[in-house]
Amino acid sequence: MVDLFSQVTAQDRMKELVEEIRHHDDLYYGKDAPEISDAAYDKLRQELEQLEKENPEFVEENSPTKTVGAAKSSKFSKVSHQVPMLSLSNAFNEEDIEEFYAKIRRFLGLEDKEKIALVAEPKIDGLSASLTYKGGQLVVAATRGDGRIGEDITENIKTIPDIPHVLENAPEEIEIRGEIYMTKTDFLALNKTQEEKGDKVFANPRNAAAGSIRQLDHAITASRPLKFFAYSHGFYRGDVGTTQNAFLEKLKDWGFCVNPMTLSFHASKDLWKNYERVMHLRADLDYDIDGIVYKINRFDWQERLGFVGRAPRWAVAHKFPAEQVETQIEDIVIQVGRTGALTPVAYLKPVTVGGVVVSRATLHNEDEIKRKDIRVHDRVIIQRAGDVIPQVVKVLDQYRHDHSKVFVFPENCPVCGAAAAKPEGEAIKRCTGGLSCEAQAIEGLRHFVSKGAFDIEGLGEKQIEFFWEKGWVKEPADIFTLESRESEINLSDQEGWGKKSTENLWQALNEKRAISLDRFIYSLGIRQVGVETAKLLARTYVSFENLMHKMIAAKTIGSEARYDLMNIDQVGEKMVEDLIQFFDLPKHQAFIENLLSQVMPQDYLETRDLSSPIAGKTVVLTGSLESMTRAEAKAKVEQMGAKVSGSVSKKTDFVITGSDAGSKLKKAIELGVKTLTEAEWLALIQNK
Repeated sequence: MVDLFSQVTAQDRMKELVEEIRHHDDLYYGKDAPEISDAAYDKLRQELEQLEKENPEFVEENSPTKTVGAAKSSKFSKVSHQVPMLSLSNAFNEEDIEEFYAKIRRFLGLEDKEKIALVAEPKIDGLSASLTYKGGQLVVAATRGDGRIGEDITENIKTIPDIPHVLENAPEEIEIRGEIYMTKTDFLALNKTQEEKGDKVFANPRNAAAGSIRQLDHAITASRPLKFFAYSHGFYRGDVGTTQNAFLEKLKDWGFCVNPMTLSFHASKDLWKNYERVMHLRADLDYDIDGIVYKINRFDWQERLGFVGRAPRWAVAHKFPAEQVETQIEDIVIQVGRTGALTPVAYLKPVTVGGVVVSRATLHNEDEIKRKDIRVHDRVIIQRAGDVIPQVVKVLDQYRHDHSKVFVFPENCPVCGAAAAKPEGEAIKRCTGGLSCEAQAIEGLRHFVSKGAFDIEGLGEKQIEFFWEKGWVKEPADIFTLESRESEINLSDQEGWGKKSTENLWQALNEKRAISLDRFIYSLGIRQVGVETAKLLARTYVSFENLMHKMIAAKTIGSEARYDLMNIDQVGEKMVEDLIQFFDLPKHQAFIENLLSQVMPQDYLETRDLSSPIAGKTVVLTGSLESMTRAEAKAKVEQMGAKVSGSVSKKTDFVITGSDAGSKLKKAIELGVKTLTEAEWLALIQNK
């Protein structure tokens, strides 16, 4: 049985990670009251990234790995970043660094003998900020926020001695980026003063810096010992040099502090030696670092490499290792996720790891338990990957009791009792109860109101659970009928609710009755359809009515609709089957019909470059290109508003041919599709 809200998500462990990160985002960014350190938060994200890498079919695309930071606070006005302030991908070992090099070579088409210069600088555990200068004058400063919109902290930034208000010989306009931080010495002194006054003490230097910069009273910020390391630029008009090293020298000339431990390297082995050296010096530094950032030195290569998801291809953060400790498993509990995934979680004898008390650990799946032979009462080594639910690294067999029993994974769902089945080719057992399983239904509703979907203000996971328990909401359409049932449910009289909060919810719901097509598609919870895929489908089919019609038509083997669906770039056979199966089931059709009676998905509006000569066209790439790699060419085509297809059809507008072009070129000629050599294509997109 295909459950209604089946989607790209992880096992329940991944869901827990997402929830935990969002919880800490709210505390960390919105309330300046974090429960864990910034390093611990980063490691939490790292574990989620690793799980997503290992289980791509379960990735939840509104996952924090697809976003940056958190939404701005209502305390400060908005500032839009002209160039998004994205996060970095992580590396943890020598293999990751070698792969980083390899990806760069593959993308740029570089030979092995071509040297790749990298700039290595300590990753400061502080608060990212951007400073915009016009005519050499500091005009606005902002936090990173969600990467696209931050908070205006201009007046507070001006109180930091390390930040110049005027730049000599600077570009006409430039955005300087860097990290606000507090030294360990200053942090201890500040906390001592705070304690003597009876005021709030801070958990660590990073939180002290963040709390200090986000004060409405500028005098408070001015009284705090904040510092700033500059390390990059965003938008600019003028000359910034051709390399990262050259730009860092300009920063120094303009009066900025640049980390003195920044060095350049060509070979990965030298990077590793420097990493070990810095890690050894870490404890002696007067400021916190949690790794080393590597950046491609050449700006022209950075521009060609571009970005993927939430991170640049031309940079990576080499993180310091997680801490490991020994403890005991007291129980193993099976939790059920929204796709019915049965995920084992180890309940541990509480133990402190790096200042954080942990009591649970992920066991991933049935195969992982068997592989490591994990049992209740085992002594184990755990590794904290950033939050209170770490990983089990290994079992200490020498301490196992004679009466120890092999853990038997259940054959039935522990929530609803339905049979648990393991689909062919998957490692996860799933409950077959579908919507009759309370766990799946609630998780589906949570997904529906998540940030990547409807994102309804005032309606989060706790509120959804409350409405479910009351019996008021069983499917998404019910959410939008709550206001019409107010006389029946009396929400404003419920604990935690009042007249104002209820009115705010009704307003928020009515504002979301019209929603973008991609968000609507994502909200349906179709398995393997995440945020990016939803955007791809929206761009392809333009309206939801057309999407439904085409998905139903694609059910027929050999149909044009199925052919078109299978030839959408990045849409594989499994995703095709999931899409067709979702829209084919009567219960899904009824669910969609109910939802459409309450909301209206808007037709897709193109946001890419529509002024280019290939905007809106369908392009097929074939053969080997000389000026750039296939990956780079594909990214360029999409950036210019065109669609990349994997095969040639009558609907293809252009076939771009490199050397050794084969069957695709032949088919293009047979169908009369226009073909372009690499030189002709470059001339076209450059308007020559």
